[in-house]
Amino acid sequence: MKKTTSMLPKLSAVAAATLCATSAMAQSSVTLYGLADTAIRYQTNAGVNGTNQTQLGVGVETPSRWGLKGSEDLGGGLSAIFRLENGFNLWDGALSSSGVQFSRMAYIGLSSKDYGTLTFGRQQSPFFSAMGNLFDPLTVGDYWQDSWVYNGVGPFLTINNSVKYAKDFGGLHIEGMYGFGNQAGAVGLGSMYGVEASYAFGPATFGAGFQQNDVASAPINGQPPAATNGAKFNILHVSATYKITPAVNLLAGWLHSHDRTGLTDFNMQQAQAPTLPGTGSPNRIDDSFYVGAAWQATTPLSITLAGYYDHARNAERLDGTLGTGINYSATLLGEYSLSKRTEVYGTVDFARGNGAFAADYPGSSIPGSTSLTAGRTNNVGVAIGLRNIF
Repeated sequence: MKKTTSMLPKLSAVAAATLCATSAMAQSSVTLYGLADTAIRYQTNAGVNGTNQTQLGVGVETPSRWGLKGSEDLGGGLSAIFRLENGFNLWDGALSSSGVQFSRMAYIGLSSKDYGTLTFGRQQSPFFSAMGNLFDPLTVGDYWQDSWVYNGVGPFLTINNSVKYAKDFGGLHIEGMYGFGNQAGAVGLGSMYGVEASYAFGPATFGAGFQQNDVASAPINGQPPAATNGAKFNILHVSATYKITPAVNLLAGWLHSHDRTGLTDFNMQQAQAPTLPGTGSPNRIDDSFYVGAAWQATTPLSITLAGYYDHARNAERLDGTLGTGINYSATLLGEYSLSKRTEVYGTVDFARGNGAFAADYPGSSIPGSTSLTAGRTNNVGVAIGLRNIF
């Protein structure tokens, strides 16, 4: 009897804890989600001496990922939220970012119906969220020929050690972010800040944003090293969308980037491009323009057309001097839904560059040497793919 009596408080405590957990779970949710996507792609001038390539690889718009997201109702319109999102290569099973388990997102925060959402962790910058979710015709595509205008800001699209705030005020949406550098004795080194605002007015949506990164000469905070310690990279944009009809959406925008890190010249290069002789431009300026149209032709069929143009100044050329260059590309994408979760798609793209952009295309071998010189400065690509959302 003594043993049974001594167990009653413990059993009562377990029962109470179980009831509390059940009550909490009734107001909480955790969702497993993901996307599997891969494509077969043929591309001209993909290798040295103008060789072509056929490969199984990443899809045109949506890299494969899986994730967990959750929310707990804390009462009074306040919720605790979290999100963990992994990126992986479907064709070989590897992580899309070597050694980073949740490369796409890993954050926790609080969300209020009245006061907005505040999150902490590894997160997409406000610029990336705006362009990927709203303004870019190809949602910042995966192929170089679709996304090269973003290559300068590419290493800074997902920010470690960051705090992000987002709030809607009627048709106005604002986001702000600060990324801590986490460096002793140098508060700003490796840090970033970004702001974004968009406003929906009838069939039109307008947006503008700015992002600046302070980059160290050592690879800290998930960033590649700059040629000069504390060098700045910044980018701003002005963008708009307009729905002519519920089935037809037009998109356009301007991006202006200023790079003092020396990284853009190297980040802009395709695989097999010639080696640049210097450390990259300390003052590269790019002005990029894009236009696009998305048409829901039928219930299962959508068609997207996108064009990109960039004028670069003070970019490093293959002889080590700095100069100008122009690059432009066009992409046609068709997507056909087999169900609510599965679709097939096909895409055709073209890109061409001149001037400083000659350094960004696969090169040609020099007889008797292991180095490369400028090759054919154009690409044509064709791909077909399959996507499943779960």
